[in-house]
Amino acid sequence: MNELKIDLEGEGLRIAIVQARFNASVGSAMREACVQELLRLGVDQNDILITTVPGALEVPLTLSQLAETGRFDALIALGAVIRGETYHFELVSNESAAGISRVALEFHIPIANGILTTENEAQAAVRAPIKGSDCAQVAVEMANLLFAIDDQLSGDDE
Repeated sequence: MNELKIDLEGEGLRIAIVQARFNASVGSAMREACVQELLRLGVDQNDILITTVPGALEVPLTLSQLAETGRFDALIALGAVIRGETYHFELVSNESAAGISRVALEFHIPIANGILTTENEAQAAVRAPIKGSDCAQVAVEMANLLFAIDDQLSGDDE
């Protein structure tokens, strides 16, 4: 029996982060935690690209453009959608998540979805650094997992 182990070694990985600027303080806290964790995992700072977009609905298109370049091993989506008094919260939350999933499947690239959906700003502020760090770990683990699957199926398991 073969088992693919969890691999959180980021050395040599190229990762892009797309951060929504809406709810900027939350997004910035997520980005800081994410970058710090990527560096801790061994990703070289020169192998991290950060870009920002106006809001969560613009994230999937930017991820798609980045994925299309073939230059990245994983992508990370960061942002926050905080419930308001209108249906807009559900629309933005659902459509951004669906778009992120479509990009991952279309381009066969891991995308860590760090678009927080919270009831209020206090919840978002508490969750931001945790989710940012989690996204870094997800991106590294999933990039390595896809490489390991490719190696295993091609017989290059050295």
